[in-house]
Amino acid sequence: MKTRPGLDDLISLKGKHALVTGSAAGIGKAIALRFAEAGADLSLVSIHGDNLAKTASELAELGAQVSSHVADVSDKSAIDELWANLVGNEPDILVNNVGVYPFKHFVDVDEAFYQQVMKTNLDSVYWMCQHMIGKRMEQGGVIINVGSTDGIRPSKEVLSHYSVSKAGVIALTKTLAKEYAKHGFRVNAIVPGAIRPSNAKAAGKQILKGKISSLKTGFEYMNRIPAGRLGQADEVARMALVLASDLASYVHGAVIPVDGGFLSA
Repeated sequence: MKTRPGLDDLISLKGKHALVTGSAAGIGKAIALRFAEAGADLSLVSIHGDNLAKTASELAELGAQVSSHVADVSDKSAIDELWANLVGNEPDILVNNVGVYPFKHFVDVDEAFYQQVMKTNLDSVYWMCQHMIGKRMEQGGVIINVGSTDGIRPSKEVLSHYSVSKAGVIALTKTLAKEYAKHGFRVNAIVPGAIRPSNAKAAGKQILKGKISSLKTGFEYMNRIPAGRLGQADEVARMALVLASDLASYVHGAVIPVDGGFLSA
């Protein structure tokens, strides 16, 4: 009689190699820490070299094998170079977390601004997934894309560009899940809601740049969260760990909110 796998084995990432973009801080760093705790080796990717080095040091203290890659994934040539450096050591798990969240009213958005948001939030996910699938067609793997509740239900009137980019991430996730499950890939998305930033002071400055209407929208948003609070980056990371592990062995094309109930309200 086949023995049911134990919980420790199901959640373990021992022997796995995970690549996490935007892993110098915030949600990306929280995911990397949880993956390391579960036994994974890590490739960290960020444009912020100093913070990336600090994160790598913390992960090494947990016993993980860590490599750091300073790269701007909004640039496809940088993505191509990154994967060229990974030849022979391609990840089993890819987490596309990197993203930008700049405020600007729809009528004020110019082409350069729009393109930078799309290149960072959507194009980078597209090209990273293409490399992952193309290079692991025989082995399969796990892809976790980090979207946003704004890609489903826009929350602010100064984020049309952001909402479009994250809606694209969700559509891409579902498409790849359908096309590549037969090749051994599990592709899913997490859609965080309002998550407390790791740098609250910087976030405060960003909010103050917005207009009064944006502040009002933020207040209304908080009132619509059934949980009554902002989320923590680690709460997103815990769901990422579930999706990366064999706990989610039959989960394909899921779009999972981690939003305190915002989308249900």
